Amino acid sequence: MVDVVFVDDDADVRDANEQALDLQGVVVRACAGASEALSHLTPDFPGVLVTDVRMAEMDGLTLFRHVRRLDPDIPVILITGHGDIEMAVGAMREGAYDFLSKPYAPERLLAAIRHGVAQRRLVLENRRLRAQAGPPDAAALLMGNAPTMVRIRELLRQVADADVDVLVHGETGSGKEVVAQVLHQLSHRRTGAFVAINCGALPESVIESELFGHEPGAFTGAQKRRVGRIEHAHGGTLFLDEIESMSPAMQVRLLRVLETRQVSPLGTNEHRAVDIRVVAATKADLGAAGMRARFRPDLYYRLNVVTVELPPLRERREDIPLLFAHFAARSAQRFNCAVPAVDPAFWRHLMRHDWPGNVRELAHVADRYVLGVQALAADVHADGEPGSLPERIDRYEAELIRAALVDHGGEVKGTLAALGLPRKTFYDKLRRHGIDRKLYLRPGAADDDAPAEGDG
Repeated sequence: MVDVVFVDDDADVRDANEQALDLQGVVVRACAGASEALSHLTPDFPGVLVTDVRMAEMDGLTLFRHVRRLDPDIPVILITGHGDIEMAVGAMREGAYDFLSKPYAPERLLAAIRHGVAQRRLVLENRRLRAQAGPPDAAALLMGNAPTMVRIRELLRQVADADVDVLVHGETGSGKEVVAQVLHQLSHRRTGAFVAINCGALPESVIESELFGHEPGAFTGAQKRRVGRIEHAHGGTLFLDEIESMSPAMQVRLLRVLETRQVSPLGTNEHRAVDIRVVAATKADLGAAGMRARFRPDLYYRLNVVTVELPPLRERREDIPLLFAHFAARSAQRFNCAVPAVDPAFWRHLMRHDWPGNVRELAHVADRYVLGVQALAADVHADGEPGSLPERIDRYEAELIRAALVDHGGEVKGTLAALGLPRKTFYDKLRRHGIDRKLYLRPGAADDDAPAEGDG
C-alpha cells in the first residue's frame, strides 16, 4: 500500500527523498511528472501527494487543482522555493494540506506525511462506514411535485430495469448524478458498483488509463495492473459526467465499448467482456448543430436511447418550499442544531432568486441558513415589492404562512399557534394562496390533522 506519491522532475531530488523516506518505513511511489502521478491517484488512494511546485510539464499548483477535482480529501503537500511561499499559502486556502519551503528538514517532511496519511485513512474509514449504512431511498432524491418532476420519476421507474443506456441533460446542479443513482438503485444492478467519473476533471494524458485500465509496462511508471473504471463497473452502472468534454479519440473508444460491451486495457490486445449500464450526463445539447464538430453524432445517437431532461429550479419554483424544508432538516441533523425560524424577507428571496446553481445551490443556502451564516441578507432585504398594495399584502401573507409551515414541518397545531389563526381560517387561506400544506411535511412525519369536511 503506497503511503506517498512523490513528484519532482529532478531525478537526484526524487531519489534522495525516496531513499530517506524508505529508511523510515514509508512506502513511496516516485514520479517524474504530474501525468505519471495522476495515473496512480484515485478516490480510494490511501496516502498523500507530495509535489514540487516548479516543474516543466505541469506545475505543482496545477497538479494540486487536478487532484482537488478528483478527490478534495487527498492531502497534498507542496514543496516550494522561497519565492513561492505566498503562492503556497494561497493554495492552503484552497485546501492544500501543507507546504514545506526549501531547504526543509527530512523530519519535517516525514511528520507532515505521517499526519496526512493518518487523516486520509480516517476519511476513507468514515466513507466506508457511511456506505455500509446504506444509501437513502432513491425516490426521495428526486423530490418535487412540479409536473415535470412527476413525469421524470415515472420515466425512471419505467426504464430502470430495461438495461438501456441513458443520457441526462440539465444545467449544473440540477441533479444529473442523482438521476444516475436513482436508476442504479431501482434496477437489478443495485448490488453492483456505481462508478462515477467526471470526464472534464481528468487531463487527457490519464483519462484513457482511468477508463480502460492498463497492464504492467504499458507506459513509464505502470508497474502494476490497473483495473479501469469501465471494468470496475462490471455488473453495475457507469456514470460519465460532463461527457461533452471527452476528446474525439476517447469518444471513438467509448463508442466501441458501447457497441461491443468489451474493453481492451492499455498494453494488451485482450478483449474483456463487461456487463454495464452507461448513464451519461451533459450540460450541452449534444444534438445541436454547433456540437457536431465537437461530439460524434454516432455516439450521441447510441447514448440517446432514453433521454432525461432535467428542468432548472427556476422553472419549478413550486418545489422550492419542499426542497428547502428537506435540506434544512438534513442540515440541522448533520450539524446537530435546530432549524431556525425563516425570516419572511429571506423566504421572499428564496422564491424570487433565479438559482443559477439549481438544487445544489439551494442545498448550500439551507446549510448556511441553519448555521446562521446569512451572507445574502443585504440582497434579501433589498428586494423590491412590485404590484399594488393589496397584491403586496397578499404576497406577504402567503410568505408568512409558508415560513410558518417550514418552521413547523407542515404540522397544523404548531403552525396555527404561530400564526394565531382559527383552523378554518387557516385552511381558507391555504386554498386562496394555492398552498399545499402536505408539501411541507418532513420526511417520515405523520400528518397531525386532516381538515374536516368543508375545510378543504
